[in-house]
Amino acid sequence: MTASLDFTTALFVPGDRRERFAKAASSGAGAVILDLEDAVAPANKDAARVMLATGFGNVPVLVRINARGTPWHAADLAAVAALDLAAIVLPKAEMDGALDAIHAGLAGRLPVIALIETARGLADARAITAHPAVARIAFGSIDFCADLGCAHEREALLSARSELVLASRLGGLPAPIDGVTTAIDNAILITDDARYGRMLGFGGKLCIHPKQIDPVRAGYAPDEAEIAWAERVLGSGDGAAAIDGEMVDEPVRIRARAIISKLLR
Repeated sequence: MTASLDFTTALFVPGDRRERFAKAASSGAGAVILDLEDAVAPANKDAARVMLATGFGNVPVLVRINARGTPWHAADLAAVAALDLAAIVLPKAEMDGALDAIHAGLAGRLPVIALIETARGLADARAITAHPAVARIAFGSIDFCADLGCAHEREALLSARSELVLASRLGGLPAPIDGVTTAIDNAILITDDARYGRMLGFGGKLCIHPKQIDPVRAGYAPDEAEIAWAERVLGSGDGAAAIDGEMVDEPVRIRARAIISKLLR
């Protein structure tokens, strides 16, 4: 199940660029997503579907299919049903019957990562996280902004991100995967975006270029100050105590254990 997989960094690769598959698998990404949707032009959709493959590396392989209602959705599902994949990524996920059809069809053995990319998808997020086909949700933040007509900025997306974290928790799913940063060469910005997502409760980030992988991992790793704080907290014994002038009890220790656990992965 996807809960046990490392989705701190999930790297998209165009599905019609088979020569890039192995390179993506060796990039350091925690997972590779072969993309049949946004990265592939309509004229190349059929060819990309034929190029799908697994076994080109030691990382989990996923496929982002085309959305329900597109001319390619059914053929994509038939193709992925025959592959040894870690999961299917469903774009424009909503409670519109697509998840039911996947769960009941040949691809139903594969868990689904549901991309929340629309206003309706956000409104349906809690129902989506409760659906038996769904193993995790992710934020398609750029498409979401296009649907709402809002800016792709933190303030505009704070409520949506918070709802996805809450919906994942209520559905008993792992922390959601955050959307992409469009900058490729700005490592400082990428790391800061990743750290911001971690602060809100996200568990990883979608990547569009191998250059983003190390900065994202840096943002999701606890820094030296957090580690030192966690060690002081966990060394304070049981019950209530004072650390750095603040009260420490069991809920605070839970947070400290979570920080230390990231060092053991």
